[in-house]
Amino acid sequence: MSRWAIGIDLGGTAIKAAVVGEDTGLLKHITVPTHKSAGPGGIILQLASIIADLYQSASVALDPADCAGVGLGAPGAVDPEKGLLSYPPNLPGWGIVSLRDELRSCLQGKERLSIPVLIDNDANAAAYGEAVYGAGRSFRDFLMVTLGTGVGGGIILNRKLYRGANGTAGEIGFMIIDFEGAGVHAGIRGTIESMIGKEKIVALAHRMIASSPVGSSAGNHCGNDYSRLSPRHLEQAAKDGDEVSLAVWSRVGEILGVGLANVTALMDIRKFVIGGGIAAAGNFIFDPALACIKRSTLPSMHEGLEVVPALLGNKAGMFGAAALCFD
Repeated sequence: MSRWAIGIDLGGTAIKAAVVGEDTGLLKHITVPTHKSAGPGGIILQLASIIADLYQSASVALDPADCAGVGLGAPGAVDPEKGLLSYPPNLPGWGIVSLRDELRSCLQGKERLSIPVLIDNDANAAAYGEAVYGAGRSFRDFLMVTLGTGVGGGIILNRKLYRGANGTAGEIGFMIIDFEGAGVHAGIRGTIESMIGKEKIVALAHRMIASSPVGSSAGNHCGNDYSRLSPRHLEQAAKDGDEVSLAVWSRVGEILGVGLANVTALMDIRKFVIGGGIAAAGNFIFDPALACIKRSTLPSMHEGLEVVPALLGNKAGMFGAAALCFD
């Protein structure tokens, strides 16, 4: 009988949870708002309740003896061996939390459920999900980049997650590509995230629209209320052929491409899987990113270069967290 697991993607806005079969893939999934104001203790209670409900409903059709456990992807620095989550950026009031052990204790005490629990960084979980079930299935080595509110990443080497000595490998959003630049994120100047995080893309678009002598059709997609302008509106305008929106996405792709070129030069990784909500812009980002990688690396580094879209969308973290239980 195929093993199954529960995969959790813990976010500051929502908790996504799924039952995943090792061979059959996604069997059931739910999304609920995160009780962010409840603090660590309240969210751990919420997670335990979600897990218990999914476990009970899945056990009707699946053998409980085949449950490999619960995997949880969390934002911030994660030590998988110790089960610690440190200062998650989207969960105010959290410091260093023994998330794995506290969640396991809560499951055993409140829910009377004793199953293995493991945790990892959310971008690592997404990368592993794409490696096992998605766009990275045919790649031995690749970097996954998540483009959204921020910029995250996860590294797969020889089909295994590479976490680094302290669990923070793959944080491409903190790679500095303009140390004298105006952009600052988390107190660090010139990082990729300080330039192409969601809000920074919108700010870039505002500047480019204001300086354009012909304006932009992006306003048609936000009711001409530019305070509502979003990357989605820029994507729609680019599909209409709007020159300013196309230039915005080209710039985003170039900035990303510089970071990916550095990864290629440092690690000889030549496959890049790009996911997250911003990645919906697709080739408006991917084509200039790939061109920039080639301009910014030696010709001997070009063979096999690929920039491809993630396949699992916002389910990648759930897939990956569950897949970690099958290792």
